[in-house]
Amino acid sequence: MKTVLQTENLTKSYKIGKMEVPALRGVTLEIKQGEFVAIMGPSGCGKSTLLHLLGGLLSPTSGKILIDDEDLSKVSDAQRTDIRRRKIGFVFQRFNLFPTLTADGNLKLAEKIHTGKSNGSDTNRRDVLRLLKLEDKMHHKPLELSGGEQQRVALARAVINSPAIILADEPTGNLDTENSQIVLDMFRELNEKFQQTIIMITHNPEAAAVCSRIIRMRDGMIAD
Repeated sequence: MKTVLQTENLTKSYKIGKMEVPALRGVTLEIKQGEFVAIMGPSGCGKSTLLHLLGGLLSPTSGKILIDDEDLSKVSDAQRTDIRRRKIGFVFQRFNLFPTLTADGNLKLAEKIHTGKSNGSDTNRRDVLRLLKLEDKMHHKPLELSGGEQQRVALARAVINSPAIILADEPTGNLDTENSQIVLDMFRELNEKFQQTIIMITHNPEAAAVCSRIIRMRDGMIAD
């Protein structure tokens, strides 16, 4: 199976005053195409820092990050942004939808950011919303949707451009048990039916249980 993400001895430190505080202390991992991976660990262990590095939202202090054979650690900020736009879909705990746009409008905007054009396929957007059981909500704005529906729109936005990898940061953190299970079922369906590669940060053992592999972190390193 093809490797879609790889890191080698990845480190990240932050300066606080005159002190340098390490957040990651040499993380090496490999993710294969079609894997559904959970990253777990206590608060402050480096999970979010790792996810932001993998998504090109931060630059590493040292080490290497390869996304679909492109090295994020050796490119300019503009090139990193381009790789992120083409290769990565994000799903956050806070849905980060544009409140003045409908579900379909949020997907249109994602297509425009990806392609630079605003004439994406109506059929493609409808198919994605149908897959996530949102076709009848495509003309609703976020405040007209439940929390679970908003998170599914955010998931639709993440997959609309067929990214190499989806990075999900506590995607069920703001949802009740029923909606959490619906969203997790959608992730699992995307993974099993379409071999979508997913990396999910979670504190929730029940969420991690749907994944094919669990990576545990502690003190900025992979513990297990």
